[in-house]
Amino acid sequence: MSDDEAGVSGAKGAGAGDADAGAGAAGGDPMEKRCLLRDLNEMITCKICHGYLIDATTVTECLHTFCKSCIVKHLEDCNTCPECEDMIHQSHPLDYIAFDRTMQDLVYKIVPGLEQDEHDRERKFYADRGLPCPKDQMAEEESEEGKKAEEEEAQRTPDANTNMDFHRFDEQVNLLLECKAAVAAAAASAASAAASTSSAAAATSEGAKSPKSPRSPPPTTSAASPPPKNLKRKFVRCSSLATVTHLKKFIAKKLLNSLERYKDVDIMCNDEPLYKDHTLKFVYVTRWRTKEPPMRLQYVPRVTDTSQAQSL
Repeated sequence: MSDDEAGVSGAKGAGAGDADAGAGAAGGDPMEKRCLLRDLNEMITCKICHGYLIDATTVTECLHTFCKSCIVKHLEDCNTCPECEDMIHQSHPLDYIAFDRTMQDLVYKIVPGLEQDEHDRERKFYADRGLPCPKDQMAEEESEEGKKAEEEEAQRTPDANTNMDFHRFDEQVNLLLECKAAVAAAAASAASAAASTSSAAAATSEGAKSPKSPRSPPPTTSAASPPPKNLKRKFVRCSSLATVTHLKKFIAKKLLNSLERYKDVDIMCNDEPLYKDHTLKFVYVTRWRTKEPPMRLQYVPRVTDTSQAQSL
């Protein structure tokens, strides 16, 4: 005997009695009006077993409600509704019935002691046959799954007092952050050194052939501008969900000593400015997908006056 059949036996054992839900109120307040339980029996009883609804199950086509075990057993031999005789489904009627939790809760609240009686009767049925109750097994499995989910969530949630990475489970992206002005200055200095070396070699060869001439003084320049400042640690590994704005704030904090000045930083990839709301994953896929990591990004701090230039 299945648990559904046990529910039917419980419903029939409970019976659709005519117990009085209470006498009428002395006053005429409609909010205090009470009714007899027998006046509600037609709406909370199964039309197949004529007992109170147990595991109330509703037909989705016509919205008639029956005990679960009653309607399942009925649909084994017939594909029509027992009450209105409308066809539920020609070949798969069991797919068009659903547990009605609201109706079942109402039945348990209206009928005194029905829920506890059904609970005890069902457990006794399985205990007499040495079988575990399926509902208890389902409750235990749900409880174990809930505990396991809570443990996994606790492991994933870092302690706010630690330095753990809050995005350690995200996809990571490797970056190389370079100051574009510094890169250009290094290239220019390398080119200047190469040019001076070649000119010195040419002057030496010409001096051996011709008389010495007075050397012209080196060209003078105006006040030397301070060299652009690079990050101490230019290799960064972070979440791919981080945006260009996050990088701007990081650079502003490190070089400009203020998060509020992140708008004074421009970030480029392949000499193309990046939009502030682009994620690093989007930038990697659209501009660095065919290249080897790390993704090379250039930042350009915008200097507005001499004091800011000296601070950099």
